[in-house]
Order: sequence, then C-alpha cells, then structure tokens
Amino acid sequence: MSFNIALSGLAASQKDLDVTANNIANVKTTGFKESRAEFADVYATSIFNSGKTKVGDGVLTSQVAQQFSQGTLSFTNNSLDMAISGNGFFVTSDNLGSRDFSYTRAGAFKLNKDSFITDNQGNYLQGYQVDRNSGNTSSTSLATTQPIRIPDTAGAPQATSNIYTTFNVDARLTSIPDDGATPPASNFDPATASSYSNSTSATVYDSLGESHVVTTYYVKRGPNTWDIYGTFDGKEIDMDLTGGAQAGATSAAGATSTRITFNADGTPNITPPDVSFPPVQLDLSGTDPNGDPYLTNGADNTQTINLNFQDQTGTQVPSQFADDFTQESLDQDGTTVGRLTNVEIDSSGLVAATYSNGDVQYLGQVALVRFANEQGLTQVGNTAWRQSISSGEPLAGEPNTGTYGAIEASALENANVNLTQELVDLISAQRNFQANSRSLEVNSTLQQTVLQIR
Repeated sequence: MSFNIALSGLAASQKDLDVTANNIANVKTTGFKESRAEFADVYATSIFNSGKTKVGDGVLTSQVAQQFSQGTLSFTNNSLDMAISGNGFFVTSDNLGSRDFSYTRAGAFKLNKDSFITDNQGNYLQGYQVDRNSGNTSSTSLATTQPIRIPDTAGAPQATSNIYTTFNVDARLTSIPDDGATPPASNFDPATASSYSNSTSATVYDSLGESHVVTTYYVKRGPNTWDIYGTFDGKEIDMDLTGGAQAGATSAAGATSTRITFNADGTPNITPPDVSFPPVQLDLSGTDPNGDPYLTNGADNTQTINLNFQDQTGTQVPSQFADDFTQESLDQDGTTVGRLTNVEIDSSGLVAATYSNGDVQYLGQVALVRFANEQGLTQVGNTAWRQSISSGEPLAGEPNTGTYGAIEASALENANVNLTQELVDLISAQRNFQANSRSLEVNSTLQQTVLQIR
C-alpha cells in the first residue's frame, strides 16, 4: 500500500512540476493566464474499517485551475493592438460568417489582405454593428456580431462646384498700372511676381476625384481698385463676372480679369441687399488654342466652378484695410476618394477610421463576453478558450460598461505569471518529488529485506 501512496505522490509532484514549468514557459505569452495545480487526499472507505486506524491512500490531482487575474499592460505603436482592462474576452471566429466562436485575452490584432481585423492565427475579431456616422450601436447580441473590416478607401469623388474665398488686400501697396491695352492689363504674367500684388491657391476636384489647382492673383490698379486674375493648372482662365467665363486664355495679353472696388471704409463697393461681390464662373468646358480640353483625364468636361467672394456661411466678405494681405478663409465643396490615414479605438471599443478626404467613419464596436464560471472554459491553445457546460453561456456586452472591462488601444496584456513565485514553486515541487522518490526507495528496501529473510 505504501508503494502506491509513494507513486501517487510522485504523480502529483510531477503534475505540479508540469504546471509550474508551463507557467514559466509562457511568461512572455500575450494574454496568457497562469494555472495552479490543486490536489486532494485519497481515502478508501469501508463500513468495516475503523476511523481511528485509517491511513490515507495517497494524493490525486483534483484540478488544474486557471487564474484569470489581470495581467500588466505593455503599450505598443500598433493602433490595432488591444488589451482589456478588467473583465471580459474578445470574440473571434475562424471563418467569415462562422458562429463557432473562440474567446481570448490576447489582443495582438492586424489587418489581413481583405482589410479585416484578425489575430495571429487569422481568426476574425467580432464586433457589434454601428451607425457609420454617429457610432451608435443597434444591438449588443452575440448573434448579430460580424467581423470588423477597415476599408482602405472611403467615399465617392464629388466634383468641385464652388470655391469660397475671403481676404484682406493691403490698401498701402503701390498700384501696378496696366498698359492700356484691350483687354486691359496685358502686363500681368503669373510667372512674373512683380506683375501682381498677391496670390492664393485652392485645390479643386473633377468628377473622377483628380485634383487640380486654381490660383487667384490680386493686382492693385489704383486707390480702392483691384483686378483679379486666375489660372487653372497653370493655364490662364477668363474671370468674367457676367457668367459664361471661358477657361483657357493662352497668354497674359489675352487674359481678362474681374475688377472689384472697395469703399472708403474698406468694405466691398456693392449695392444692397447684396453683401459681397457677385461670383465668378469658371467654365471648364472650353479648350485651349490647340483644341485640347482642360480636363484631359476623361472627367466630365462640362464642369463649372463658381468663385464666391464670401465664406460658406455668407457672413464674412473681402476687405481692404491698411494691413498685410491675409487669406481669411478658403474652402471648396469637392472631394476625392479618401485613403485610410488613421484608425482609432476608444475605451468603449468603438473603431473609427479617418480618411485623406476628411471622411471619418465608425466601422464597428469590439464585442466582449464574460462567463459565470471562467475556470470552466475549455482551453484550445493559442491563448484561446471555448465555452463548456461548466462555464455557462457567453454573456455579451459593451466594453467599459457595467462589469465589462475597458479597451486599451495600442496596448497588450502581459501574462499574469509571477516569475519569482513560480521559481519558488518550482523548487518546492522538486523537493516534493525528491521526498516521494525517497518514500518509494525506502518501501523497495523494506520489500528486499522481507525477501531476504531465511
């Protein structure tokens, strides 16, 4: 009997060594949870045995229990890395559309070739669907989760139809007289800085989303009098206030300008109820002297752009004061296709993508689940678990609400292994193994003694 007791002690000590060694081996594994070997003594019971003389039958391993205490956080430069500060598990699936979920605390995520957020094994991170504009979640049910995808592009191109510009021209500048030619001011040349007083540029877009540059030049012709010239992608353009402006003057001598005047108090010289100068229409449907269209990339060549001398609200207008030239506001209403520039994930798990065209889209909310009995979860490797009868059903919820932990973006949860304590436990398990080995050795010696009796 003592032989079997010693063997059970050896088996238990070996199990203790295995658990401790596994903890030490995973000390750098992201999201790993340490285990603890738990033991129970063994007694053979019989109605004929006296309780006063019972001797135990050894020891057995009752459970290897995982410890789901919080691990420390390490911060990274990857915006898709996530750690859970508090309770909960990430939800992943091995295929698109699969409802066969695994649960993990390892938040080392990245984008796959199809722009889905996945872990290192290619499993898809699940999230709740949200409104792309407001970020509001419609459902927090695990049945409605879907893989979170971050598209590389967003939005459709929109051709510019309006430019809004307000400015202050410097009343102190010396006038640049025109040469009296018809049309006037043939001495203006965009390549000659001395032929104009100031200039500004705006990026505009055609129907395909390709960018172009409209440059506006300001030339002081006399007290309170200014001529405005323009170019489109470096080609001079008619600046006609009467509408039907024709793009594509080929030289400074052939260009026309819009003349604006100011009152003595520096305000626009206009007739109420107007608040500013009328807009200039830039017509891009024309061709240059060579017969080539100004939009040569296949875009809609009937595009027209209105140059409005006010801001988008209509409350700010140009001025002429004795102060340096300043561009007070400059906006346009066209857009191009947006390219992904940034991804942010807040503490509630809301995933927001920013694109180069200024578009911001909310793409999902990271789903979290918790279990009534975490230690009942079944380990499946790769720092992941599956539900079992003992764990109970997964309970889904939003991060950073109730008993669910907050999401820490650009961070990873370290293993909750205390290396110092594990080394102490390793020595203790080794001593226990040696002691049980000694018990087995003594038992063998006693048996040899009995066999040698004559």
